[in-house]
Amino acid sequence: MIDTSAFETGVRILLTEESAVTLTPSYEGANIGTYLGFKHVNYLVEKGVIEHFRSAGLPVGELYQRFGLGFDVVSLAARLRGGLYIDDEALVRVRPVAPAAGRPALAFEVSLTVPRGGTPRRIVTATVHAVLRLDEDARRLPDRLPVPAPLAFATVREIGPAQPGAAVPGRPAPLVSGGTVDRDPVLDELLAGRNGYGWRMRVPYTYTHFSERVQMSGYLRLIEEAKHRFVDARGISVSRLLSERNWIPLVTESRLEILGEAGMEEDLYTTYEVTGIFKNLQYTSRMECHVVRGGRLLRVATGAITHGYAVAENGNRARVIAWDDTVGRALRGAVDTAR
Repeated sequence: MIDTSAFETGVRILLTEESAVTLTPSYEGANIGTYLGFKHVNYLVEKGVIEHFRSAGLPVGELYQRFGLGFDVVSLAARLRGGLYIDDEALVRVRPVAPAAGRPALAFEVSLTVPRGGTPRRIVTATVHAVLRLDEDARRLPDRLPVPAPLAFATVREIGPAQPGAAVPGRPAPLVSGGTVDRDPVLDELLAGRNGYGWRMRVPYTYTHFSERVQMSGYLRLIEEAKHRFVDARGISVSRLLSERNWIPLVTESRLEILGEAGMEEDLYTTYEVTGIFKNLQYTSRMECHVVRGGRLLRVATGAITHGYAVAENGNRARVIAWDDTVGRALRGAVDTAR
């Protein structure tokens, strides 16, 4: 017998009360000096929401184990107003908000505050939407209980679903595990007339959760990799600009939204396109992720990111700089092969 009143209390707390938790970033994210990349900043945002569920008495692991409810962040938009470093202890505040019309039922505003010069400074603000995706596979959850009524409002049987798009030319050759290709008839069609780059990969299990589908952290990894692949293909790789000029890529805004489900070991087509350039200080890019089912494209995720460049100093400072014509030409479509 499920104690419905306990879940009613938990949902009330989840939807009406703010929470705060102090979190530290993962050492894995300090790829350049001690500066944390945007991906791991967003990991802390997601973790803050998970801790918000825990503080409401609704730990996400238990929701899955008892009821087959998989917690999924389906959209995450963040603004970075400063750097986060490996020794930082970030105060993560989560405030539930009313979702906009047509948006998932669980919506939160999240902020990260760190001490700077003895004064608290809010360096990240984010908006997160989430759902509880029901797993009805009795093989995985033979003892699953019915979903408690107070949680039904946030429960979905499928994320999306993705809407079928254009028919694709032919059937691509299968990829082996870990393999990727960046020339493919489907990619050619997706990138036609665009200032971008794309590749096809077989989704590894490390990008997924709940035994089957790509999770938000997987798409964060993909948009980071997409930028890396794009600049490398244009002759201005991260390594080259670091070694020649000590320039690091700097993210000020990012946005990701899951539109449908991409499965483990399914072929995923990821494209990255430069959509705007502001003088020689910032540029915006868009990522799109598709799968092919029934001979048609299905868009399963979309994202956008705003980038600039900075000089890294003393391992814990980044000074924004203006790029030169070499970088400008590469971003606009020219490949720089000079070394």
